[in-house]
Amino acid sequence: MMRIQKYLSESWICSRRKGEELIEKWLIKINGEIAKIGQSIDPEKDIVEMNEQEIKKQEKLVYYAINKPRGVLTTCAQYGEKNVIDIVDIPERVFPIGRLDKDTTGLLLLTNDGRLANYLMHPRYEHEKEYIVETFWTISDEDLQKMASWVFILWKMTRKTEIKRIASWKFSIILKEWRNRQIRRMVESVGNKVKKLKRIRIENIALWNLDIGQYRPLTSQEISILWDKLWIHLG
Repeated sequence: MMRIQKYLSESWICSRRKGEELIEKWLIKINGEIAKIGQSIDPEKDIVEMNEQEIKKQEKLVYYAINKPRGVLTTCAQYGEKNVIDIVDIPERVFPIGRLDKDTTGLLLLTNDGRLANYLMHPRYEHEKEYIVETFWTISDEDLQKMASWVFILWKMTRKTEIKRIASWKFSIILKEWRNRQIRRMVESVGNKVKKLKRIRIENIALWNLDIGQYRPLTSQEISILWDKLWIHLG
């Protein structure tokens, strides 16, 4: 059974909050009867209508977090090398949201939800992505401050970002951009080089304690927070 507001949301009719407004205006019917807020339905049996048009639930949407191993490609395509789809056993056909380069480990999201994927990848929304960076050589406070302010890479200045030192050769960085090999290029711009790079968070989704190669479904709370943000931008 499923609450009617959730059914409307997962059918891409509207957000749950907007669904409540439609129900209050008597615009939603269940099996020919006016729907009530909080009413539960059986998506396989009950008929839901809006303006006399049946609302059919979309395919089951799934969301997973995986700790991508080093050396694995972030792609669904087959290039003769192991890709991220090869190392998961998920019944639904999923694809990665965004990319991690071959040598980067850490958090990657897999889904079959195209709208959410497009939203998370769109640069205009400035989604936070947090990384742990290890360098080959000690990195100075001056270099960290410079990277936090801006550096010039790929013919363009980077945006200001938040950097925190963890050790003399290790720091965390939060990006709101999505540029090709950005962190590696930023570190190289101050005369150093990345030894290890690991993503630990995307927006409200954290890597948790997933071992390398392990994956987990997102929690309902994690999904709800992302969907709420998505619906705000969709209006």
